[in-house]
This record gives sequence, structure tokens and C-alpha cells, in this order.
Amino acid sequence: MLRLAVLISGGGTDLQSIIDAHQRNEIDCEMALVVSNRESAYGLERAKKAGIPTAVIKDQKELLEKLQEEQIDFIVLAGYLAILGKELIQAYPNKIINIHPSLIPSFCGPGMYGLHVHEAALKKGVKVSGATVHFVSEEVDGGPIIYQEAVSIADLDDAGAIQQRVLEVEHRILPMVVSYYCQGKIKIEKGRVRII
Repeated sequence: MLRLAVLISGGGTDLQSIIDAHQRNEIDCEMALVVSNRESAYGLERAKKAGIPTAVIKDQKELLEKLQEEQIDFIVLAGYLAILGKELIQAYPNKIINIHPSLIPSFCGPGMYGLHVHEAALKKGVKVSGATVHFVSEEVDGGPIIYQEAVSIADLDDAGAIQQRVLEVEHRILPMVVSYYCQGKIKIEKGRVRII
């Protein structure tokens, strides 16, 4: 059974969606570790309530050592606001996924996270947004896309409201992709991802 680590920086609602799916036996893995780069992250409390070991680690070298020490097989970035270093990414090739609150390649890359993404979408006047689950590469938000789901935001005129609607998509698709990964259903061929 794969040992999963989830990396967070904030409230941990995406983490909670994974915990809930795991508790419903929809995800076949061991929830081995939740790491935050911020001591104040409420997601750490969510992990503790679910009986998942936690750690607060800011240093990337220390983070890599902890992941290896815990024999982690697979990493999910669920609202993790630090950029992973080259060494860590190379240690886990195609074993790190991220959830991003837009339809990549729109509104992504350095500085595009959280409310910033939705403010940019609002400013552009887009009518459709959504969320993307992708593999992590050395290019920020540039790894192969695993799954995307779109949602209409044509009726919304507030970045916070857009964020809430997109979060509903995130909470649906992230546990689904984690489940597929744990079942070996995600394959990469020539840089493109297939779900089998």
C-alpha cells in the first residue's frame, strides 16, 4: 500500500477532502504524513483529528529527509504555497501532484495562487474557470496535466465567490485523482497523461 504525504500551508480544505474520501474507503493508501511550512496552518489540526502524523518543516533539505525517512511513496500538494526545490522534485519523479485553482495554462505560474488566481480571472472577464490536478515539474504549474474540470463563473462578480465555486470542484477532483493514482490508473506516455 502506498504511503501518502500531503503538504499544506493553510486551512486544509483540500486535505480534508482527501481525509474524508480515505475514511469512506475511496482511497486505498496509508495517510502517512501531513507537513506544513506554516505552524499556524489549520490543516495540521484536521490531520491530528484524523490521527495522521504531522510536522512543520520550512527547509526543503529537511523536508526531503523527512519524506525519505517516512518512506513516502507519493506526495500531494494541497494548498502548499512554497515552491518545491529541484532536488526534492527529482527524488520523486511523477510522484508529486498539485491542485491548482484554474484551468492551466490560464492564470498559473509564479505568484498565481489562492485569491490572486480568482482576482486575475475576474479582471480578465473570463466566463469559465475550474481546477487542474497536475504532476509537479521544475516549471511552476508546468507539469503534465492529469485532470481538469470547468465551472461557469459568468454569474459571479467577486473573487471570493469564484474561489468558493472553484473549491467545490477541487474537493471533488483531487480525491478522485489521488484514488486513481493509488490504484495505478494514471500513466504517462510521451509527456501526456492517460487515466486507464
